[in-house]
Amino acid sequence: MWRKKNNPLQIGITGGIGSGKSLVCRIFSILGILIYDADSRAKLLYIQDDDLKSQIIQNFGKESYTSAGQLNRGYLAKQVFNDSQKVSLLNSLVHPKVGKDYQAWVQKNDQSPYLIKEAALLFESGSYLSLDKIITVFAPVDLRIERVVARDQHRSEVEIRAIIAKQITEEEKINKADYIIYNDNKQLLLPQILRLHQEFLLNISSNEN
Repeated sequence: MWRKKNNPLQIGITGGIGSGKSLVCRIFSILGILIYDADSRAKLLYIQDDDLKSQIIQNFGKESYTSAGQLNRGYLAKQVFNDSQKVSLLNSLVHPKVGKDYQAWVQKNDQSPYLIKEAALLFESGSYLSLDKIITVFAPVDLRIERVVARDQHRSEVEIRAIIAKQITEEEKINKADYIIYNDNKQLLLPQILRLHQEFLLNISSNEN
């Protein structure tokens, strides 16, 4: 399914921690494509959406926010990290808010040829179902861990592997995706992105004619 008439094509980009999905999105951005970073927007909504703040405090305690009104990430992480039911509860509060915010963003940018939504939990949240095409950025697990250790020096390899274990497998991501971008230090990244960029523009153009 390609772009519906009068609506921009909506592309999802996902990938496991350390896969390089943010790098891929930065390159698309350089090509002039607008990017909705779901994880960054969620962080803003935690603070700016009063209804979400109220629900989090109600379910996880007033310690979820500091006296200055900022999200107490350390506290909230400890509450949910090893409790799948609490993770599901938190996601059920946050994901609908992000979904609504994303739809407003799409409407605001509906003159763009195509739009990209970047999200680590694109499949887990179910939000991929509302998108036209999905790209998974792939890299081997050991390479991903190496990248994250170098990037986030406060995280141990054990912690990173625990995060990976909570996400769906790379095989599942690949099976659900329409396109795979390989960021494995074996294939050049830019030609893969340019090829997809041209394909999206060509299909949009053919649908409009």
